Amino acid sequence: MTFKSPKLTLAALAVLASTGLSLAGPGGAGHGHGEETAYGKPGDPKKPSRLVQVVMSERGDKMLFIPDRIEVRRGEQIKFALRNNGEIDHEIVVATLEDNLKHAIEMQKNPDMEHDDPNAKRLAPKKTGEIVWAFTKAGEFDFSCLIPGHREAGMTGKVIVK
Repeated sequence: MTFKSPKLTLAALAVLASTGLSLAGPGGAGHGHGEETAYGKPGDPKKPSRLVQVVMSERGDKMLFIPDRIEVRRGEQIKFALRNNGEIDHEIVVATLEDNLKHAIEMQKNPDMEHDDPNAKRLAPKKTGEIVWAFTKAGEFDFSCLIPGHREAGMTGKVIVK
């Protein structure tokens, strides 16, 4: 994760050190570059991927991902082509529901937290980005915008790995 100012970085590190939390990334455990997680591992951009376009936006008081449900075969590598069509920053964090709910609590305490993890990407309005992820385990996984208030406004989805 990266922070916008050095003062904020030092303050955040002090808080993390005092609470015993690690800088492992969204969810707090096992999200380092190249590590296997409960929901897969970072993909290899040099290998073939199925392209899945995901748009982030707002409609009235709702915030959403389009699509909000993605089906994947176990072992399949996905290249998420991300576009923020909204008027405000949004992010996507791919993880287990439990990890994302835990990380959402941390985001409430530090709303300016930005992610630099293979399973997460924050985008300014009208910007694009990508995540390449290999889904190595079957199950139902979550993707959410963990900026405070966004998940609660509907900005969440499911990845179903069969």
